Amino acid sequence: MDAAEFARRLTDCENALKRFVYFKTPSKADGDDVLQETLLAAYSRRETLKNPDGFKPWLFRIAVNKYNDFYRARAKLPEALLDSDITLDNALCQSRYGITVTDIVQETLALLDVKDMQLLRLLYIDRFKQAEIAQMLGVPVGTIKSRLYTAKQRFKAAYPSSSKKDLKGVLKMHKLPEKLPKYEIVQSDKPPFPVKWDETMGWFIVPKLDEKISWAIYDWPEKSRSEIYELEVVGRASVHGIDGVEIVAKKHDGGQQESALENHNTTRTFVAQLTDTHCRFLAQSHYEGDIKRFYTFLDGDDFLHNWGFGEDNCGNEVNLMPKGVIKRRGSQIETSEQPFLLDVVGRYTVTICGKEYDCVCVIDVETYNVGVLSEQFIDTNGRTILWRRFNRDDWKLATYKQLWSEKFPNNERLTVNGSLYIHWYDCITDYIL
Repeated sequence: MDAAEFARRLTDCENALKRFVYFKTPSKADGDDVLQETLLAAYSRRETLKNPDGFKPWLFRIAVNKYNDFYRARAKLPEALLDSDITLDNALCQSRYGITVTDIVQETLALLDVKDMQLLRLLYIDRFKQAEIAQMLGVPVGTIKSRLYTAKQRFKAAYPSSSKKDLKGVLKMHKLPEKLPKYEIVQSDKPPFPVKWDETMGWFIVPKLDEKISWAIYDWPEKSRSEIYELEVVGRASVHGIDGVEIVAKKHDGGQQESALENHNTTRTFVAQLTDTHCRFLAQSHYEGDIKRFYTFLDGDDFLHNWGFGEDNCGNEVNLMPKGVIKRRGSQIETSEQPFLLDVVGRYTVTICGKEYDCVCVIDVETYNVGVLSEQFIDTNGRTILWRRFNRDDWKLATYKQLWSEKFPNNERLTVNGSLYIHWYDCITDYIL
């Protein structure tokens, strides 16, 4: 392949390559370094590519190798800790927005006997040599080697399994009520508290192993349940080399009793990733008739339009505190002129199902859907108590042939920078039951 053809083929996939590299590295500067190393290596090896039609996968393999070189130099846990079938990438997977699976390693270490945990920490985290550990503990080096083997086996056994759970079932009775429980929202005089919000945006599940949640939509003004979603994290997953978890979402209509047997037309699958700073979607799949369609973060607008949040699909922030980009006084809301408007706007007491919850109110203005505002009340545990959707008065006017103020004249109204928004529906989860 000559230089001209290399440049032409690179142009066709350069944007996807940049998304891939920047998504996997901690900062743009690091991404620039990996990208430069990738392009230099590819250009120097271009004559080794026998089939030019395989340029894109060939280029991405080089990028993966350069990315692995980058993290291999930074890795804090050697592969030996996790033995042969739990790799270093799974144990310490960093990305542009933080470390992802390190928490699992720390949690697994905490499950071990104190002596096993101490030995593994001394050797793999504190980086002492076996002879130094033997001297510290006053035992022979041979004893350390024997204990190390046992500790590694116990760590491996305690490390979370990626095997899928059986999703099949029989008739299931939903706990979520048919009518939306009466609720009251009262603003507090206290300042908002900082909160760690680990839920996936709009789907309410925390992307960690063994998590489950059910939630329902209640239409106003009838307050009737129209849809139910059951979500479960079924195992670990990787998308383009980035680790996350697989989530299965089963949709039911508003009926009280539903079959839990799989129906692919009402089932979606996500892969989501939780880092120390962000929660984001990596991939999504669903059926259209008999065709199962897959979208990943590399698919540009086709993915970002519905599943991408934040700059370069960084996801929603998990460490929430007021930033001042959205200000609220009663039903009047003012926002700054910037993209990705999501902010804590106050502290409230939400009373629902006979319980009181101390919450912060998080407002999201058109971060993923033009003309849509959400009002989300999150408690001190970082879980959603109540989620409320508002539509701009002219939202999808061509489709609905009516302004929302005409369609729902008695529903609650908010004004955002002078534009009218009308309350449409609410969501609650079984967390509050």
